[in-house]
Amino acid sequence: MKNMYDTAIIGAGVAGLAAAMYAGRLNLKTVILSATSGTELPVGGVITLTDTVENYPGFKHLTGQELAQKLEEHASAYDIEIKEEKAADIIKDKAGFVVKTEKSAYHTKTIIFATGTKWKELPMKGAKEFKNKGVHYCALCDGAIFKDKIVAVVGGSDTAAKEALLLAQYGKKVYIIYRGGKIRPEPVNAKLIEKNKKIKIITNTNIVEILGDKFVNKAILDKEYNGSKELKLNGIFGAIGHIPLSGLAVKLGVKVNDKKEIIIDRDSKTNVKGVFAAGDVVDSGFKQAITGVAEGVIAAHSAYAYVKENEFVCLFDDEEYKK
Repeated sequence: MKNMYDTAIIGAGVAGLAAAMYAGRLNLKTVILSATSGTELPVGGVITLTDTVENYPGFKHLTGQELAQKLEEHASAYDIEIKEEKAADIIKDKAGFVVKTEKSAYHTKTIIFATGTKWKELPMKGAKEFKNKGVHYCALCDGAIFKDKIVAVVGGSDTAAKEALLLAQYGKKVYIIYRGGKIRPEPVNAKLIEKNKKIKIITNTNIVEILGDKFVNKAILDKEYNGSKELKLNGIFGAIGHIPLSGLAVKLGVKVNDKKEIIIDRDSKTNVKGVFAAGDVVDSGFKQAITGVAEGVIAAHSAYAYVKENEFVCLFDDEEYKK
């Protein structure tokens, strides 16, 4: 088949771009799809929503958009195809796989899932009603609209800390509200939080309801803070974790853990032959841009080895699978 790819990479975040770069370097006929159903992120993925990156080796300081651009430029230096299309379905056959989008169908010998995650939405009453009306999930995207206002970040991770630090550049006061006893940022961010007088931490506390008129104006806490369970707020940013976008992989029979993360081995292989995975969607315990990039490179090399070790008979009919 003239249009049979060696590998199709689903997801164009840092892991997907790294996989595409290495696949191109290995002379694999490669197509990378920028997204899967459930996300609207551009090429570059979630890192493009990060204001500051200071933990990627070789770069002391750059923005997430700059890092994504460098990875995309490196991948594009090789003979690969980047398609800004969403993978809607994947069909397995003796010849390999067909990845279907709204526009086309891509026949491929191997699949690399680099689909990433989506934000876990806040569960309390009022969160859905006020989404994008004071309830948000990306400080870089929406922080500027809260200039000189009072905002809160819900969560206790390093992500929550970084969101709070960015929001402090705009708002006059930023609360970190965490259900646990102590927030868990990286040491460098913990020190920045301590030094920032705009940021206040409220621990062992949950928001039980979000209230407002057209927009958020307060939250109800499950215990008193400064003598009241009502906390005046103009905005609330969720940072309570992510949901792996592994649905298409599961449909193919790929095994996932109880968190719905794709289970891989040290070679980024899944339990399904010809299917590999990398980045935030996999079951690695430590998730960073650099670890996702490493997994993407390993996945590309494993795909290369698989293609070289197997002969493929092309049985697909292009028109049939475009329907």
